[in-house]
Amino acid sequence: MQPFLETDRLVLRAFTEADADHLCALDGDPDVMRFITGGKPTSPETIRTRTLPRLLHTYPHFGTRGYWAAEEKATGTFLGWFEFCPLEDSRPFVVELGYRLNRAAWGRGYATEGSRALVDKGFAELGVERVTANTMAVNARSRSVMEKAGLTFVRHFTGDWPEAIEGSEHGEVEYDLTRAVWEKRN
Repeated sequence: MQPFLETDRLVLRAFTEADADHLCALDGDPDVMRFITGGKPTSPETIRTRTLPRLLHTYPHFGTRGYWAAEEKATGTFLGWFEFCPLEDSRPFVVELGYRLNRAAWGRGYATEGSRALVDKGFAELGVERVTANTMAVNARSRSVMEKAGLTFVRHFTGDWPEAIEGSEHGEVEYDLTRAVWEKRN
């Protein structure tokens, strides 16, 4: 299988059915799921019937998937995943950037490295016009990654959470980067 993207330390590749166990371990870690579900693990059944099919989805406009399994280049170790997919099918040039990495990968710059590479590929090769990302306002680490990847703060908002989790009372934040701003920097 041909990788979608390689960086100095990462390989981003399409997900396969064989990644189910990796996803179960990732989404089974309460620390990884802290800002997503309040730490509640995702069941293996949900991984197999809902999560994996979403990660396997191809976006026709780009002819690519929108979610990429991230592996450490030197060892092939599964680190987590990156998201880079259209917010709406009718607006394929506005994409959402996201990432979820296992705890062993935290603090090593992988999230920033993968995010920067996806942003650059999106603007240089995929015709993207705007990259957006959001997280809980209290998720300082994720906000830092967004900033290091070149995105800037746009707004604070209150999302509609199905279940309130610790910190959700502070709302969410949105960051973005436009093609025009990216081109000025490059």
